[in-house]
Amino acid sequence: MTKNLKISLGLIAVALAVVAALLAANRSSDATSASEKTGTEGKAASASVLVRPDSHRLSTAKDGKVTVVEFLDLECESCRAAFPHVERLRKEYNGRVTFVMRYFPIPSHRNAELAARAVEAAAAQGKLEAMYTKMYETQEEWGDQQVSHEKTFRGFARDLGLDMTKFEKDWKAPATAARVEKDRKDGLALGVQGTPTFFINGKRPQIASYDDFKAAIDAELAK
Repeated sequence: MTKNLKISLGLIAVALAVVAALLAANRSSDATSASEKTGTEGKAASASVLVRPDSHRLSTAKDGKVTVVEFLDLECESCRAAFPHVERLRKEYNGRVTFVMRYFPIPSHRNAELAARAVEAAAAQGKLEAMYTKMYETQEEWGDQQVSHEKTFRGFARDLGLDMTKFEKDWKAPATAARVEKDRKDGLALGVQGTPTFFINGKRPQIASYDDFKAAIDAELAK
């Protein structure tokens, strides 16, 4: 064997070794990526994150077959537009579908977090739905403004006949702010970026209309 042939064979062997190493690395990388992707998807679909033990259930189905979770911002115009559709669906599927409300105040909305805390404080006196509804019915009066509407929300509490001393205490309590923030963080962990965001049995369907919403629920009920 000539010296040149030995060198050529040696270079080929090195090249083959490099290719083999690269292929092995790519297979390892692909496996890691797939594992990471599966883990992320599993987390996004986690029922324990979507609905916490203290999450507010607006309606409850005894069989627990279908659960609709909404991450909402009380100052969001799109959430207000979706509100009547949600209420209509709650009536139509009463006893058959669980509807859960989760807070997701957008930081750029001056009064969103304050409104969420007001609803939470009202919930402590059994008036969650009344305050939640009041916020949407009056949103045009206080939403999309860069001034605090603390006085406005305090007036809502009076209108609902709440114990104002308790309301004020609960409204300003760090635990109430933490409760709202916990919902928001769960939303972020689930990939929520805007409001309203709906999950139906852990899936996030494309909803452009009431009919889309109804069809998505019916599909889950039919399973």
